[in-house]
Formats: sequence, C-alpha cells, structure tokens
Amino acid sequence: MDGGNEIWDGPKLVTDGEWAGWRTWAGMDAFEDQTGPFYFREENGVIRNAFRAETRHMNGGGFMHGGCMMTFADYSLFSISWAHLKDVRAVTVSLNGEFLGPAKAGDLVESTGEVTKAGGSLLFVRGLVSTGGSPMLNFSGVIKKIRPR
Repeated sequence: MDGGNEIWDGPKLVTDGEWAGWRTWAGMDAFEDQTGPFYFREENGVIRNAFRAETRHMNGGGFMHGGCMMTFADYSLFSISWAHLKDVRAVTVSLNGEFLGPAKAGDLVESTGEVTKAGGSLLFVRGLVSTGGSPMLNFSGVIKKIRPR
C-alpha cells in the first residue's frame, strides 16, 4: 500500500472462514501480513476493522503489545479512508495514539473512525481501537496521497 511500483487492484474480499464478507490487503504490505492479518468491512456507511488477538501479539506482561495496537491503528487509517484512496497511493505522515486499555489473546480487536478532513493531498483521520466494548487506543493520523513518478 505504501509506495512502490506494484499494480494495486484494491482489497481482496474474503469468501470463507471467520472473516467471510470482510476485505483485506493481505499480500500488499509485508509488515501488516506479518503482524495481522487485519480485516475491514463497511457496515451502514461506517468502516469497521478487526483482527483476532493471538499470543504473538502480546507483550511480556501478557497483554497486547503497544506496537501491535499502533500497527493496527495505521492499518485503520487507510481502511477508514478507503473511499478517498481507491485510485491513488498514499503514505502515513503522522500517527498519534493514547493507550487506554488492554487486550489479551483470543480477544476480537476492532476499530472504527472517521475522516475529519479530506483535502487535495492530505487526509485527517481519527478513530478508536477497542475490544469487547472497552477502549484500548484512541488514535489520529494524517495520510498523504502520492503522485505516480
């Protein structure tokens, strides 16, 4: 998703298993593939993101690692902004977060959010990561659309 010269044909629709009906960018971002997989879908005009927490996402204290939460927040910036990014490449130029609570292995981790401003080349996004209705991470970020070289 970020830069490169690959041909991007959008997110893939998952057709079976727990994530049937969700979309993923699996195979487009090696780091997200290693950390996720992460998924998103539109529900009543709102983008919802999710993944299942695994032991590999936990820190030494047995709770979700902050780096995993921030990686998911970064993924969420792009899925929340998907309608604005369908035909362009983009990169994260800013990502901020405040940690509010934990998740443990087995939890369904979700996020929702909104584009607060969509300018010519910059998108401003904010959202909330949660599990079981309990907030985990409040985040905001800026995405920059990049032109082909």
